[in-house]
Amino acid sequence: RARHAGPPDGGWGWMIVAGCFLVTICTRAVTRCISIFFVEFQAYFGQDYARTAWIHSIVDCATMLCAPLGSLISNHVSCQVGIMLGGLLASTGLILSSFATSLEHLYLSLGVLTGLGFALCYSPAIAMVGKYFNKRKALAYGIAMSGSGIGTFILAPVVQLLIEQFSWRGALLILGGFVLNLCVCGALMRPISLKEDCKTAPELLEQNYVPETEKQDLKQMSISSPLIKLWPHECLCYCSWKEYDFLLMPGFMVLAVSILFMAYGCSPLFVYLVPYALSVGVSHHQAAFLMSILGVVDIIGNITFGWLTDRRCLKKHRYFCYLFAVGMDGLSCLFLPVLQSFPLLVPFSFTFGYFDGAYVTLIPVVTADAVGTPLLSSALGVVYFLHAIPYLVSPPVAGWLVDTTGSYTASFLLCGFSMIFSSALLCFARLAKKIKRTHLPSLTGNTALKQHIWTNGAIAYSVTAELDQRDVEFLAVDTNSFSNR
Repeated sequence: RARHAGPPDGGWGWMIVAGCFLVTICTRAVTRCISIFFVEFQAYFGQDYARTAWIHSIVDCATMLCAPLGSLISNHVSCQVGIMLGGLLASTGLILSSFATSLEHLYLSLGVLTGLGFALCYSPAIAMVGKYFNKRKALAYGIAMSGSGIGTFILAPVVQLLIEQFSWRGALLILGGFVLNLCVCGALMRPISLKEDCKTAPELLEQNYVPETEKQDLKQMSISSPLIKLWPHECLCYCSWKEYDFLLMPGFMVLAVSILFMAYGCSPLFVYLVPYALSVGVSHHQAAFLMSILGVVDIIGNITFGWLTDRRCLKKHRYFCYLFAVGMDGLSCLFLPVLQSFPLLVPFSFTFGYFDGAYVTLIPVVTADAVGTPLLSSALGVVYFLHAIPYLVSPPVAGWLVDTTGSYTASFLLCGFSMIFSSALLCFARLAKKIKRTHLPSLTGNTALKQHIWTNGAIAYSVTAELDQRDVEFLAVDTNSFSNR
C-alpha cells in the first residue's frame, strides 16, 4: 500500500484515470448500448415497448441503487476486490442473458445481476481518482468520465454489427466477455494511504470523531496502557458508521436534494429526443445523428470543462461552474419545444451535450468539496444512489405527460424547470452560507480561545476549548480560591 502525505497528482494516478476510463466504458457505455437491443427483444418475445423498456430502467436503477454497496465493499475490503467482483457479476449477467427465454429472465439477469455488478465497479473507481488527484482533480475526472461518451460512440455501431452477424444472443455473449475487462481495471486500482485518512488516537481526540464521554475513556487508556501509542494508523478505525456522518452535514443535504431534481430533469431527454425529432418531421437518419452529436460533444464537455475548472482563475469557483452547467442544461430544455427542425435541433444537441458532460465531470469534485476526500467513496455511493429513483420514474412520467397532452412540451418544460431548480437551490445555499460567515464574527465576538493547563498528581492535561467571558471569570475565581488554600 502506497503512503503519501497528500494526493500525488500524477505517477500511478494516471493509471488510475485509465482504469476509471475503462470502467465508465464497460458500465455506462454498455448500459446506453442496451437500448440497441430493444427492437430485437420486441420482435423475439412479441412484447410492447413499455414492457421491453423496463430492462434499461432496471439496469440503470440497479446500478445507482446499489452504489452504496460498492462503496461499502471498497472501504471495508478493497477497491480492487470490489471492482473485480463487480466485473464477474456483470459479465455473468450478460452471458446468462444470451440464454434468455422470456423478458422476466432478462429483468433478472440483464437488469438486476448486471446492474449490481456495474454498481460494485462504478463509484469505487471514481472515488479512487479523487484520492490520487487534488490540483488537477477536475481534469482527471474529465478524462475518466469521458469514457461514457467515447464508449457509446464506438460501441453503438459495433453492437449493431454484432447483432447483424451473430444475432442478439451472440452479441450479448460477446459483450459479456468484453465486460470481463472490469477485472483488469480492478487490478489497476492500487490502494493509497493519505495522511488525512490515517488518524492515530491522539489525532482522533483532537478531531470531533469521538463523543466527549468516550474521549475520557480513550485518555485513560492512553495513560494506563502504552500499547495504544503503538497502534498502527490503519488499526484505529472508529466505528464504521462514522463513515456516513456526512449525511447530517447541511451542505451535503442540500447537494442531495439538488441531485434528485437534476437526475429527474436529465434522464427523459436521452429517451425522448429521437422520438421528438421524428414527430417534427426530422428523418430517422438525422434523428440518430442528433444523438451521435450529443454523445461526441459530451466527451468534449468532460475534458475541456475539467481542464478549464482546474485553471487558477476558476479552481476556487468550481461549485458555481457546476451549478452554471446544470442551469444551462435546464435552460436548453425549456427552449426545446420551439425547435422544430433539424438545423435548430443541432445547436441544442451541442449545447445540452457539452454542459451535460461538464456537470457530470464536476459531480465528484463538488461532492469531495462538501464532505472531504476521506469520505468521498461513501459519499459518491450515496450520490449515485440518489440518481436511482429519478432515473426509474422520470421517463414513464414524461411518457404519461406526452400521452395526456398530445405533445412533448409539458415533459420538456418539467425537465427544464427541474434542473433550473436544482441549480438555484445550490446557489441560494451558497449565498446563505456566505451571509452567515459574514455575520459570524459579530456573533462570536465575546468568545475567547483559551488553553488551560492544570495538574492532577503526576499527570498533566492540556485542554483547548472555547469559553465565553463568564466561564473565563468563573475559572479565574476558582483558580484563585484553590491557590489560597
